Amino acid sequence: MLEDFEKIIEVKFEDKALLERVFIHRSYLNEHKSSGLEHNERLEFLGDAVLELATTKFLYEKYDRPEGDLTNWRSALVKGESLSVEAKRLGMNPYIKTSRGEAKNTGKARDIILANAFEALIGAIYLDQGFETATKFILKNICYKLDAILNEGLEYDSKSRFQELVQDEIGVTPTYTVVSEVGPDHSKTFTVAANLGGKEVAIGAGPSKQKAQSDAAQKALEKWEEIKTAL
Repeated sequence: MLEDFEKIIEVKFEDKALLERVFIHRSYLNEHKSSGLEHNERLEFLGDAVLELATTKFLYEKYDRPEGDLTNWRSALVKGESLSVEAKRLGMNPYIKTSRGEAKNTGKARDIILANAFEALIGAIYLDQGFETATKFILKNICYKLDAILNEGLEYDSKSRFQELVQDEIGVTPTYTVVSEVGPDHSKTFTVAANLGGKEVAIGAGPSKQKAQSDAAQKALEKWEEIKTAL
């Protein structure tokens, strides 16, 4: 089965167990304690660093632009929403192994698992094939979308774009409040509200407060005209 996935990503692993680990969520091991398997969080940690270095190198070599521009562009490329989209495009979703409870989750919770698995995949490719192969994978499956991001004006993070829009149009600065924190310390999901003038206008979620804030800002951007009319 994983051989089909190798064909899709055009990477043939020497260490098949490494590729298998990419798809193992921590919750799966809670129900399969005697499996002898390892979850993907260490690979995710490594993949995150490789992804940042490869995209930084790509942007530095290709564009003679100020640091601030390159930082915004990199953030747009590697944000969780971008990674989960690519994970789905590559067909990673059916391979993910989670607990029965986690398997019922859809939407944002599932997208977070997919984004993390995508980073784990990068970490696995790096360990198995080296930085050059990992970079080729990243260029093909992440950096290719930069032109579209710039054309659509998505290079700034959602919080920055929302703040600029709100300040320009109604002269208010958005604030954010944590609505809830769910899950164990190693795998929390934060729910955050975006507020304008003390009024809640959107709700977002993510694996960190910062990402949940960005999600709330994105939701607010998507319905800005409706929000503005109601204020």
